[in-house]
Amino acid sequence: MDIKVLGTGCTNCKNTVALIEQVAQAKGVTIQLQKVEELRDIMGYGVMSTPGVVINGKVVHAGGVPSRDKIEQWFTAQ
Repeated sequence: MDIKVLGTGCTNCKNTVALIEQVAQAKGVTIQLQKVEELRDIMGYGVMSTPGVVINGKVVHAGGVPSRDKIEQWFTAQ
């Protein structure tokens, strides 16, 4: 599963990365996690508020740290 966290490196973005890693490990899901910090690249996904989350090329979240429940749903839906 290819996951990108879109954000300029703010606290919320770092918390989002950490939470995704925790949930993936707890569920035994193998992920490739990438941080996208370049504003031009973030805008390319159409995300105007960060952090944003892209899974397998599709934006699934934007603006604020996603809840643990929401992240767990992403992993069960794949």
